[in-house]
Amino acid sequence: MAPAQNLLQLLQSRTIVDCDTMDVEVPKTLGRFVDCTSNQAIAYFELQKPIHASTIESSLSMARSLASKFPDISATELAVEIAMVNLQLAISHHVSGLVHVQTNPYYSYDTPKTVENARRIVHIFKFLDSAFDTKRVCIKIPSTWEGMQACRILEETEISTLATTLFNIEQASLAAEVRCRYIAPYVNELKVHFEAGFVDHNKAQRLCLQAQRLYEENGLKTQVLPASLTLTDEIMVLAGVHHITIAPGLLKELAAAPASSLSVTSLFDEATTKALPFVSYKDSEAAYRIAFTRSGNGEGERKLGQAINIFCDMQDKLEVMMKRSH
Repeated sequence: MAPAQNLLQLLQSRTIVDCDTMDVEVPKTLGRFVDCTSNQAIAYFELQKPIHASTIESSLSMARSLASKFPDISATELAVEIAMVNLQLAISHHVSGLVHVQTNPYYSYDTPKTVENARRIVHIFKFLDSAFDTKRVCIKIPSTWEGMQACRILEETEISTLATTLFNIEQASLAAEVRCRYIAPYVNELKVHFEAGFVDHNKAQRLCLQAQRLYEENGLKTQVLPASLTLTDEIMVLAGVHHITIAPGLLKELAAAPASSLSVTSLFDEATTKALPFVSYKDSEAAYRIAFTRSGNGEGERKLGQAINIFCDMQDKLEVMMKRSH
């Protein structure tokens, strides 16, 4: 293998790199990534581009035609899901792995609705492209107790899941027990992307290391896929993690920086870090809830609630976008 020429190649020599975008030009111009992750915020900002006017129109038209198949949701909510699937189908031709779609955040505390939502998303993929292999779909679900019970049900029916908006080891333990394919620890709380000048002083890089050590030492198959990154140094500190998903701007910065400019040491090079004791929660909701609430003086619970609120706001904006185009 040729020596890495830039930081992106250096990272890719140790970690599977995914793109956190719905812009098909990113993998076209920066190289073939593995998975492609997304969420309501990414979908909203992508669909605002004039190039996607036809995507919105076709999604609305299809939502009307499929309304009788999904009578429990509005046509606008269905159109949002169709539009997100349309964007990920386009990207699927330019990545080698899975394409991720996030469930409606309003269902974050409702297991049956989350399961129904996930299955509907998979159905939409197949409806839009009957030749598409739905084993390449990964459903992103907020890491609430209810969300992870949905993951348990979906994984039992061979629908891949990712436990997103994850902030502490209790969530990571439960996600592995319900057999999520991935967890997405948020290195920075979601607010950093929406409030100019805000800095998260309690970043979660070490949680990524702790979770991966926990999984490896206990023979758990769930993989760690950090998200919500803001700086190239934050990323390179995580070289050696299973997967990592990176936004386009940071991917470009990494590709432009020579490998010789590396100025940080990866946490994953620490030989002395041992796994935390594994605690089982999957059959004890009460024990999990109190452990989650107590963890980190409640910081994980606060950040999770904040993230769900932000994603609900973005879901609202997506539905308003669809209504205006109606």
